[in-house]
Amino acid sequence: MKITSIIAFILVIVGALNWLLIGLFDFNLVSMIFGSLSFVSRTIYTLVGIASLWMIFFIFAYRPFRNVHD
Repeated sequence: MKITSIIAFILVIVGALNWLLIGLFDFNLVSMIFGSLSFVSRTIYTLVGIASLWMIFFIFAYRPFRNVHD
């Protein structure tokens, strides 16, 4: 499960950075590299979405922050 979480975390970071570029500069890096709504870019968007769902599941199932005290 650890490798799944690491891959999901990396994909979520990539997706978040892409949205940062879109928000600040109206520049979509994934579309620029792979083409607008090509099969590869749609696959990347799908993988980022699945990774975000995995991270939500991971937070609720494993509670990685349960020992953190203020």
